[in-house]
Amino acid sequence: MPFRLSPVILWLGIVSMVTDVSSESVTAILPLYVTGFLGLSTIAFGFIDGINQGASAIVRIAAGWAADRTGHPKRIALAGYGLSMLARIGFLFAGGFWAIAAIVTGDRIGKGIRTAPRDALITVSAQPEHLARSFGVHRMLDNIGAAAGPMIAFVVLLMIPNGFSTVFVVSLAFAVIGVAVLALVVPDLQAPGLRDRSRSKSQERTGDAGRRKLFAFSWSHLKEPGLGKLLVAAGILGLLTIGDGFIYLVLQARDSFAVQWFPLLFVATNVVFLVLAIPLGRLADRVGKVPVFVGGHVGLLACYFLAAAPWGGLWSIAGCLVLLGMFYAATDGVLAALASQLTPQGKLAMGIASAQTVVALSRMTASAGFGVLWYAVGASTAMVLAGCLLAAAVVAVIFILPGARPRRAGV
Repeated sequence: MPFRLSPVILWLGIVSMVTDVSSESVTAILPLYVTGFLGLSTIAFGFIDGINQGASAIVRIAAGWAADRTGHPKRIALAGYGLSMLARIGFLFAGGFWAIAAIVTGDRIGKGIRTAPRDALITVSAQPEHLARSFGVHRMLDNIGAAAGPMIAFVVLLMIPNGFSTVFVVSLAFAVIGVAVLALVVPDLQAPGLRDRSRSKSQERTGDAGRRKLFAFSWSHLKEPGLGKLLVAAGILGLLTIGDGFIYLVLQARDSFAVQWFPLLFVATNVVFLVLAIPLGRLADRVGKVPVFVGGHVGLLACYFLAAAPWGGLWSIAGCLVLLGMFYAATDGVLAALASQLTPQGKLAMGIASAQTVVALSRMTASAGFGVLWYAVGASTAMVLAGCLLAAAVVAVIFILPGARPRRAGV
């Protein structure tokens, strides 16, 4: 069947686009703001970046369960987007480690609430045979915002040295727009398994009992062989996936370019992501999601070693950014699509949330650990060690993931 993009996915992509302008404009300046403007150590940044990577894990599964239980993923997603919007206000007043950590925590919890319900909406709106491609379209729109946000931050810092507060104001404005679009334009779709109001009262009572059993909170879905193997593989790889901010700080320390150019590293990565999101989604639908997912981590491995190389220059930096963008294009939407196909019927949002939770927690550990490792052995050595461990992890995952068998075709 020819590919048709659902309007729901288009609008969700627009919501994600303006929200990413909001979040990524702050993310692009956070490493410099923490280590430069506030003068904190790489250990402190590692802790904050770990929160940025993993605090969303606190609520992802619960939010997925709530979306499945209510059958109204939009309502849960709207709560998450709203919380992140409120957290943006805090950046206007924060000026120390604990304040920044608390605000980032609130923002990421909002992300944790919204992500799985949003991806569930994408899944139920997409053509099954074009699922990864549909996620690719969403991620492409998402990353237009992710590229525009750092570009806006770059322009602000270029015009206003140390204009961090201005970036925070712009971030809040775009967050408000994202919440408004979601609330007013995106339809409130009902997930499969909700009540068919045309049934008789006796059927209704029977259906209610069945639904309560279907949507009861349980960890049993994690015992599904395919999903369980995916969670193990994603967790192993996530433990060796350090935050982008650290990679950019390594490049900046090696090549000593002016700090005003720092946000452009985020721009370039996200441009590569948005360019490759749809092609790699189509490739995943065609050849299988597992090879593309693993291949993305091979690209990340190459990025690590290129960043750790003693030679620098524009081409080396460009190579790192291309490889990093390719990694995200090959893994982000593909992981959600793969988890959705390995999840039992009626547990869609929880299955996606479980995979995202494992990745978030493992990356939080990776960021905190890399901050300490950098402090102990230096940037280049720490990057080489991370690369060697990631290479071993990729080999292990090659043997784990073939055992994941889909409930629906296309893995």
